[in-house]
Formats: sequence, C-alpha cells, structure tokens
Amino acid sequence: MLRLDPTVARDRRRQRRAHADYTGGVYGSMLAATVLIGAGTLGSFPRLELVALLLLSGVAFWIAHVHAQLFGARLAQHPLDRHTVLHVCRDEWPIVKAAVPPAVAVAVSPLLGLDVPGTLWLALGVAVAGQMGWSVAAARRAGAPGRLVVFTALVNLVLGLLIISFKLVVTH
Repeated sequence: MLRLDPTVARDRRRQRRAHADYTGGVYGSMLAATVLIGAGTLGSFPRLELVALLLLSGVAFWIAHVHAQLFGARLAQHPLDRHTVLHVCRDEWPIVKAAVPPAVAVAVSPLLGLDVPGTLWLALGVAVAGQMGWSVAAARRAGAPGRLVVFTALVNLVLGLLIISFKLVVTH
C-alpha cells in the first residue's frame, strides 16, 4: 500500500478545504427563494415561466459573480488566462445549481396536484432546505466541529424563515 508523505496529505486536505466554499449555493438558494416570493406577489405564473425565471436568474447572478471575481481582486493579482476563467466559473457554479431543486419542485408540482400558491410554497421550502444543505455541506467539508455545523444550519434556517416571513407580509 502506497502511503502519502504526511505533509503532502495535509496539503491536499487544505486544498480540498479551500475549495469547500459553497457560499454561492447558499446565496443561490436565497436568490431562488426571493424570486419565488416576487413571482407569488405578481399573480399566477405559468409553471414553465417560473422554472425559466428561476434558472435564468441563477445564470444571470452566476455571470455577475464570475465577472466580479475576474475583474475585481483577481485581475489586480493575476493576468487573466483560460485556467483562471474556468476556475472562477466552476467555483461560482453553485449559484446556478442552487436554482435547480426549486425549479424541479415547480416543474413536478402538477404531478402532486398543487395549485400555483401550493407550488410556490413547495418551491420556497425546497429553496430554504437547499440553503441549509449548502451551509451544512460547506461547514462539514471545511472540517468544522459538529456544534458549528448545527449553528450554521440554524442560522440559515432563521434566514429562510425571515424570507418566508417576507412572503407572508407581502402577500397579506
């Protein structure tokens, strides 16, 4: 059995932890939740339109984040090359990935017999659960202790409930 030098193994763990930044996923889930709240206040959207709105919003914000990363601090530190651009695109991709589960919830809602308000609530719950999931995944991947993993989940639950309270206030 081939064993890695402890220093090499430690460096690899650090690299994996450095790439454990799922803030884009948390952000993308919150974005999806706010899109759903906005859509719910404007009347009944056809489901296909809402799915497209969720996914396209995620893509638009992904592009904005990639642009900010490439032309912000990175440009001052390094000249842009293909590797850097692809690296930033990959690192920011969780913003788009986070929009997919709420979009799928909207798409499958007719199979569950849900009307438009029911669809919005289902997708909003999926977005908040995703937000919590992304934060827990980031904390665990970064090697956070259990109490910090629970704390980040609770913070994101509170943020999700805050978004839900916005929906309740805006629609009543």
